[in-house]
Amino acid sequence: MSQLTLLDTDYATLWYYPEGKIVRHQFNKFIHGEHFRGVLETGLQALQQNSAAKWLSDDRKNSAIPTSDLTWTFEDWSPRCIQAGWKHWAVIMPTKTGGQMTMERTIKQYAEMGVEVQIFDDPDEALAWLESIP
Repeated sequence: MSQLTLLDTDYATLWYYPEGKIVRHQFNKFIHGEHFRGVLETGLQALQQNSAAKWLSDDRKNSAIPTSDLTWTFEDWSPRCIQAGWKHWAVIMPTKTGGQMTMERTIKQYAEMGVEVQIFDDPDEALAWLESIP
């Protein structure tokens, strides 16, 4: 499957897979604030412009997300993503315990908002799951 690189920085890489209509990010180190929000906003634009519904989050190298970023995510960003059609989320959990705890709460909240969430250890398996969804 072809991929388009939308963003590639020290903090994160963001791709879009046109055939599967999948947005994928990989955090390359702990990310928060402006860098974190920039990745999510760029991914949201890809969802909106391509009528995409799937997102793969590779958060292995991230840690606990600051409260201000979590608040922004739930109150501002996620309603816009869901309105754009986001329905399926594959997650590679952070390796650090603090990050895992944050993601567990986050995953629960998105599931309650109607986003189907699956957790994976391997990005290829996560991508394959998203590709299998029509």
